[in-house]
Amino acid sequence: MSLRFDFGPGGAVENGYTKVTEADLYDSEKGYGFVDGLGITYRRREEQPLTGDFCIPFGAAFAVDVKDGNYLVSLTAGDAWAPTCTTVKTNGERLVLREIRTVAGQYAFEQFAVNVRGGQLKLSFSGIAPRINALEITPSGEQITLFLAGDSTVTDSSGKGFPFSGWGQMLPCFFRHDVAVANHAAGGRSSKSFIAEGRLAAIEEELKEGDYLFIQFGHNDQKWDEPRHTDPATTYPEHLRRYIDAARSRKAVPVLVTSVHRRYFDDSGKLKNTHDAYLDAVRQLAEEEAVALIDLAEKSRRLFEELGPEGTKSIFLWGGPGEWMNYAGGIQDNTHFQERGSLRIAELVVEGIRERNLQSLVMFLR
Repeated sequence: MSLRFDFGPGGAVENGYTKVTEADLYDSEKGYGFVDGLGITYRRREEQPLTGDFCIPFGAAFAVDVKDGNYLVSLTAGDAWAPTCTTVKTNGERLVLREIRTVAGQYAFEQFAVNVRGGQLKLSFSGIAPRINALEITPSGEQITLFLAGDSTVTDSSGKGFPFSGWGQMLPCFFRHDVAVANHAAGGRSSKSFIAEGRLAAIEEELKEGDYLFIQFGHNDQKWDEPRHTDPATTYPEHLRRYIDAARSRKAVPVLVTSVHRRYFDDSGKLKNTHDAYLDAVRQLAEEEAVALIDLAEKSRRLFEELGPEGTKSIFLWGGPGEWMNYAGGIQDNTHFQERGSLRIAELVVEGIRERNLQSLVMFLR
């Protein structure tokens, strides 16, 4: 059963829709409403149903309680009098719509897929002139689900960590509504600890025929603590094989991804390989198991060397004192990305999807 919402001032409501006004802040009894709704404004331009009125949700989020699973979300955005520009993120700050623009009197009717975990779908809005006129949320079992298993370079961040971002949370904006990205990556995990914590088992429960499982580990496999460390010659490929076997047991498609490089350069401006034998281990395993490989290490090496030591600061989580609210004292992080950077890394992953001709994903790229 679909949930339909008509945004704008009180008054006539389109048949089958629930009216959402400035008074509709989230509470658990209703099961929907705006979160952090201060500053939301509403306008009525015309008497047309749905498109005649809207809300301006600048910096706001709209939450809806739903069961876990995949959903098709349809969104209407536009303004009869003015041009608009709307960006939408979903749970975990996943980017799904990037700068959807309309001219005065034009309306964008956009669809995207969302994988919900935790019983709530939350849509966050930004952009220079955001609008939302109407929203429809429909459970769907038809999409391909692209599962991600990995570490902090892949994971979804929270708003509290802005602008920190993993490439996995940028990936949804590259796909049409036929593909739902389920990002299970978690910071600090290795191929070993991810399994020990039951995270692979949780993915395995949801995997179905035709789905994909992208696997990127290595950053934390290098750590020397017993719960995480793996040996690149033995236990590292052994653990990675368990992900491959989990996908194939469900008739899903495993894809190995080499670790994205860190930002460390030598005196000649060449990137240092801090992952050493772990990269070769993934490449060799992909060949042995006949698994598609996206060589993100090689792709990121070329990108980072092209940008150089200074240019790569725009990719990684670098900022001076006061530059980022959540890092008021400044930050110099050579492992993790800011949003601009994670979007660029996600583009490299999409490039790999095309190169490997992962056909059922390629055909649904935007």
